[in-house]
Amino acid sequence: MGVLEKAIQSAQQSKISFSKFIKPNDTGATGGHQAGFHMHKSSWPMFFETPGEKGTNKDHFVTIKWQDEFETSSRFIYYGVGTRDEYRLTRFGKGFPFLTDDNVGDLLVLVKKSSDFFEGYVLSSDEDIEDFFAAVNISSTETNGIIPKQLEQTFEDRLLQCFLAYVRSLNIDFPSTIDLATNARKCYMTSYNITPSQIKSNPDKQILNWIESEYDLFKTIENERYAEIIRTPFPTVEDLVKTANTILNRRKSRAGRSLEHHLEEMFKIFELIFQTQVTTENNKKPDFLFPNIESYNDPNFDDKKLIFLASKTTCKDRWRQILNEADRIRTKHLFTLQQGISKNQLEEMNQYGVQLVVPKSYLSSFPAEHRSKILTLEQFVGLVHTKQA
Repeated sequence: MGVLEKAIQSAQQSKISFSKFIKPNDTGATGGHQAGFHMHKSSWPMFFETPGEKGTNKDHFVTIKWQDEFETSSRFIYYGVGTRDEYRLTRFGKGFPFLTDDNVGDLLVLVKKSSDFFEGYVLSSDEDIEDFFAAVNISSTETNGIIPKQLEQTFEDRLLQCFLAYVRSLNIDFPSTIDLATNARKCYMTSYNITPSQIKSNPDKQILNWIESEYDLFKTIENERYAEIIRTPFPTVEDLVKTANTILNRRKSRAGRSLEHHLEEMFKIFELIFQTQVTTENNKKPDFLFPNIESYNDPNFDDKKLIFLASKTTCKDRWRQILNEADRIRTKHLFTLQQGISKNQLEEMNQYGVQLVVPKSYLSSFPAEHRSKILTLEQFVGLVHTKQA
């Protein structure tokens, strides 16, 4: 069994587990006073009976088995003295392999087995990270916290009622990915009275809300569709495996198209001129081409007014896939939900002309010296507007 499979099994079989993207602040790359995994405040139940209180420090010593290979005697600590108010996991010993700059952007999975014993896993490849998300049924927007269990409903009642009304209206098993994305947005905007002007004022925040709402709707449909099936014993192991594979494959295929659908709607709201999945050189199909393929194929059209955008939920490995998707456009823009990438990879991206576009709240997860080269969604939309003026 590989590390991915062990991480999935461990998280699924434990009452409480945690995940987060490793960031420069964890590895000490920001120049902070110490390296050690920063833990979100909501994660305190992982290691304390009560949350930390300002004015005092408290700690808890545990054994952590990493990758099912080696153990560390580590320390969970709450810093509450002075100006500090944070949780960290520290003390890993010399030679600990997961707190280097190259680990920025990896996914840390921490699983509580007992009060004093934990299992830790670090997943590096895009495929492993996305497979883990699919297996535990969370999106990348739900990291940096405790992993919710399958049947937990954390969204508000008015949004849930809209979801249930949509589910009852379905006359098919599962809707297409575009229908799922469209109706999740409708429920979200109706439930919270979100207007187009509000979206335009903060597109970075709203696209994350759309993505999270869609995942909540997807989980609602899953729970409705499979509630009876999972309560009934499977006649054979083969039937169990077939059902499990169907669920996992649907989760992964949905996640792959979700981001593209929401970006497309965002660009429509901003009234940008663009096309999706048009064919360029070598039968390549860029996710987004601004303004259109006719302009791209017109040798007299100004190259500087052409913009290419790819979308990938994670991109530690996959960013290289976009390099030959539009030869005429030198700078390749890539929108991603990846939180953190190492300095070395960012420098390599820069050499190949790849410029990241990320939600504004994710900027802090990247090394400080590279943030000025990364666009927010709002900045990218402004860039396109300038080119199309």
